[in-house]
Amino acid sequence: MGRGKIEIKKIENINSRQVTFSKRRAGLLKKAKELSVLCDAEVGIIIFSSTGKLYEFCSSSMEQMLESQLEVISLKEEIAKLQKGYMQMMGKELDGLSFKELQNLEHLLSEGILSVKDKKEQLLIEQLEKSRMHEQRAMMENEALRKQVEELRRSSKSTPQPSLVEFYPPDRRQSLQISSKIPCSCTTVDERAGSDTSLHLGLSSNAYLKRKGPKTESILIDSESQVASE
Repeated sequence: MGRGKIEIKKIENINSRQVTFSKRRAGLLKKAKELSVLCDAEVGIIIFSSTGKLYEFCSSSMEQMLESQLEVISLKEEIAKLQKGYMQMMGKELDGLSFKELQNLEHLLSEGILSVKDKKEQLLIEQLEKSRMHEQRAMMENEALRKQVEELRRSSKSTPQPSLVEFYPPDRRQSLQISSKIPCSCTTVDERAGSDTSLHLGLSSNAYLKRKGPKTESILIDSESQVASE
């Protein structure tokens, strides 16, 4: 037959209580050692008997384990405190705060807003200074480019322009220079027309000019008389 289920309660008999404590303590320490070996876990057990006697087990060093656990606990408390303060800064979880604590929170928020405004103004001033520097640099570059353009224009005006003869081959330059020196015998359209008519009539060009002279003079006299009468 199997063992019956034992009711979990305080053992009133002192001798039986001591025996049970010794057996269960040994079994607990054994299980803790097996757990640390099988699962590669850090296991630490501290046991105080009813008489105040200490029994402990640790897979590594008990002091190092306690220090690391205390650090973890303190970090968790600090994180929880920071999270609560952040929520209060956002206007949440204000229940349970006293009037003085609310005033302190309001003061902190006011100081935070002022510091944010100061930082924003500082950034705007820095950006303005940078833009001014860029503008001055651009103006200087434009002035330098303008001076270069003026110098190029002056140099182009001072240098002599090559003649068209220089672009021709050497064998044609001499013929062009000779043709430019020959005087141009140009006649007007009227002279050419008169010469043509004089040739048809068998007259010379000088005779034609003599015949044409009185006509032009009479025309000029008639135009002057009309202007005087008006």
